[in-house]
Amino acid sequence: MMKSDRKKHWETVYETKNPDQVSWTQEIPQTSLEFIHSFGLKKTAKIIDVGGGDSKLVDFLLDEGFENISVLDISSAALEKAKNRLGEKANKVNWIVSDILEFEPNNTFDVWHDRATFHFLTATDQIKKYMKTVRKSVNGFLIIGTFSQNGPKKCSGLEIKQYDEEMLTAELKDGFDKIKCATENHLTPFGTSQNFLFCSFKRQILTCK
Repeated sequence: MMKSDRKKHWETVYETKNPDQVSWTQEIPQTSLEFIHSFGLKKTAKIIDVGGGDSKLVDFLLDEGFENISVLDISSAALEKAKNRLGEKANKVNWIVSDILEFEPNNTFDVWHDRATFHFLTATDQIKKYMKTVRKSVNGFLIIGTFSQNGPKKCSGLEIKQYDEEMLTAELKDGFDKIKCATENHLTPFGTSQNFLFCSFKRQILTCK
């Protein structure tokens, strides 16, 4: 799918559907929060939620006092929904409208969080580009949530790539050490279940020999 088609697809989704009409909605992003809490971060830690859309993760992070939060999504409509929900608090967030494959960060992040964006990248060149950006811009921790091999093969009408722990770890072995992985059954607003794999990683410290 071309970039313009990807953007059109997601703009349409967020312009035409409410949170209770899309499968990925979570009232409380419990697993993501538990991973973030496990890192023992300062409130000044720079956190980016990749493909955050109108997720409520940013709400919880703001309520906990985190001060440097960025939310990236290809859909401006998704981010507008989140801004409207947050009201005045939205001014504390750095909102980024970008296709992740075209994202060129000008700083580094202590935490890169991605729930259900990476698995939409099904071509080898897309995955390589994503990983290049991650290696360049993450100097702390990485959290990736994808559909597991027991999860759906499609989402929002699009093909996805399923992962298991070994596959995801292999993609990140050059630059990151795995901390832990866990699976989660996400209950959708429609009452169906989707099995996710979540893994956390720590940036390897490069040393001179």
